[in-house]
Amino acid sequence: MRVGILTQYYPPEMGAPQARLSHLAGQLVRRGHEVVVLTAMPNYPTGRVFPGYGGFRRREQRDGVSVIRCGLYPTTDVRMVPRMVSYFSFVFSSIAIGTFALPKLDYLITESPPLFLGIAGYLLARRTGARWIFNVSDLWPESAVALGAVGKGRALDAALRLEAFCYRKAWLVTGQSREILENIRGRFPSVPVYHLSNGVDTDLFRPERRSAEARARLSNGHGSPSPCVAMYAGLHGIAQGLDQILEAASRLTDVPSLSIAFVGDGPVKASLQSRSRELGLNNVRFLDALPREEMPALVASADLALVPLRMSLPGAVPSKIYEAMGAGVPVVLVASGEAADIVQRSQAGVSVRPGDVAGLAAAIRGLAADSAARSRLGMAGRAAAERDFDRVRIADRFIAHLEGAVA
Repeated sequence: MRVGILTQYYPPEMGAPQARLSHLAGQLVRRGHEVVVLTAMPNYPTGRVFPGYGGFRRREQRDGVSVIRCGLYPTTDVRMVPRMVSYFSFVFSSIAIGTFALPKLDYLITESPPLFLGIAGYLLARRTGARWIFNVSDLWPESAVALGAVGKGRALDAALRLEAFCYRKAWLVTGQSREILENIRGRFPSVPVYHLSNGVDTDLFRPERRSAEARARLSNGHGSPSPCVAMYAGLHGIAQGLDQILEAASRLTDVPSLSIAFVGDGPVKASLQSRSRELGLNNVRFLDALPREEMPALVASADLALVPLRMSLPGAVPSKIYEAMGAGVPVVLVASGEAADIVQRSQAGVSVRPGDVAGLAAAIRGLAADSAARSRLGMAGRAAAERDFDRVRIADRFIAHLEGAVA
């Protein structure tokens, strides 16, 4: 098969879609298929194009995958207008470049969000003769409405019409969670769907990656490592609700054995650092984003993985859950719905509802004092990752589905 992937986000950027799509591309290549990725100049999450990239068009090879990069307007501005300009700059550049650069394809997989990339995906699928697969990682515009980024009006109406258009025109709609698929089935019962779950590379994220060096980096850095290190690693954005961790940390200053590490970057990092200083938190430290290859050791070297969401979003299952499970690290989840169900069913950690700062502080306090419980939850999470969320098996099942349809 010849498979195209259209996505605004791709390595060397770090993040959930980048890891998931690059792994799928690599697995397609390993099974003998040809893959071409049409993506943007890497700029996430800093909003600055990475050194060595730039311009309107660039080609490269990554792990046997042909990657075509398009220019865009990069930004970390959370306001609506700059964000829309960034999204649509890639929509237009991907159409312009993809029309001439993409070969004939059997399939074109388009990643959403951003939903607007569905415009380019539909047109390029027609241009390349591909069966169009619309992959929904987060329900949009529902999530944007829940976060307050979009209100009622013409913009929302237009987004809902575009969403319906994408679902109805796609040969297949894939979703990373069962809640996403149930939502789509409920509104569009005739649309064919497939559960393309997120997961984890269990060979990459595993308990044996734990290291003294990574452990020291996560701890206070001014002496002996803390007996319990709770870590958040990922985007510092609005949807994550990281202020909940700071507020919980302010209730845990009487636990000298605990330290909390924030690893990564994003649009709200500066405000989080400012808030931490206001609260006088000596149990919190912020680390810069680290290269992808260092993350497995970092995750495995934590004692608790903090995975918060600002609010319950339909279908949202953070990929950090799976990475922590693969590394054998217990999860403290701030979410409800399917994400909480996965953690509870796998016995991989504890969950509290968004906004329950007291519950979050109590969960961290209890696990910080109970190494046996941490060990038990971590082992259960690892077993569930191997059994249910191994990324290789998930990708192979999906690829076999595509191979069968072509045959």
